[in-house]
Amino acid sequence: MEISNSAVRSDCVGSTAVVYANDYLNKLTGEKIERECRRQLDSGCRALVIDFAETELVNSIGISILLGIIDVAEKNGARIVFADVNNQTVQLFDMLGLTRHVSLAKDKDEALTNLSGFGTQPNVH
Repeated sequence: MEISNSAVRSDCVGSTAVVYANDYLNKLTGEKIERECRRQLDSGCRALVIDFAETELVNSIGISILLGIIDVAEKNGARIVFADVNNQTVQLFDMLGLTRHVSLAKDKDEALTNLSGFGTQPNVH
């Protein structure tokens, strides 16, 4: 499936939003992810999963934007899980302290399972 450069893919599973990061998390893609996370929180989501399955690199601006997303989620009382993060990026997140504020999951399904006990009642659309 080809991913458009103009939009960030996201799904809603119950009251959890799954936002898909692109291959390179920099200023441009990070701002798109941040806008989508804010939109999902504003629409009532109680948890966020950011799926890094396609992400190869995260630069310093991308890290800064992720910190902003974590801050917004905490202020909204929402949990946040990073899913399918490669080992190099996990080490970077550990070193910079991001993993003190988020949970890590091996993939999207594990993230959703971990969040299922956290006020994520399914919404029927």
